[in-house]
Amino acid sequence: MVYGKGCHLPMELAHRAHWAIKTVNADYDKAGKLRKLQLSEIEEIRDEAYECASAYKDKLKKVHDAKLRKKTFEVGQKVWLYNSRLKMFAGKLKSKWMGPYVIRRVGQFGDVDIQDEQTLKQQTVNGHRLKPYLEGNDINNLELDKAGYILRPVEEEQS
Repeated sequence: MVYGKGCHLPMELAHRAHWAIKTVNADYDKAGKLRKLQLSEIEEIRDEAYECASAYKDKLKKVHDAKLRKKTFEVGQKVWLYNSRLKMFAGKLKSKWMGPYVIRRVGQFGDVDIQDEQTLKQQTVNGHRLKPYLEGNDINNLELDKAGYILRPVEEEQS
């Protein structure tokens, strides 16, 4: 209905529409089989894409895990603590690391008890939030690899 009146299509459009309806409705079994074939093809493509993405993720995880270095901490060692509250609004020159703290206990599941040197306040944190605190004389005795990562103190290698 167009403005309350019936719509009259040109003869060729009406004829083509009638022909299209006849051809689609002609064989339901054939149309159903074709549709099932199309759906199964789409499902195979989806499964293949899922396998490809899964293989990519596995390779990426293997590369990432190969680059990880295990952190080992000892009792009495000085460390920096990452301040996760400054993650969003750290400011340009404000450091995200607090400390130094002294390690009092190292747990077997990655938990570490640390103590602030000035306030003597103790807290338990995850070992992933810590990094070694190096003093001036410690920096001169370190061996670095080509990328600038710390390998080990030079004294350990000589003895």
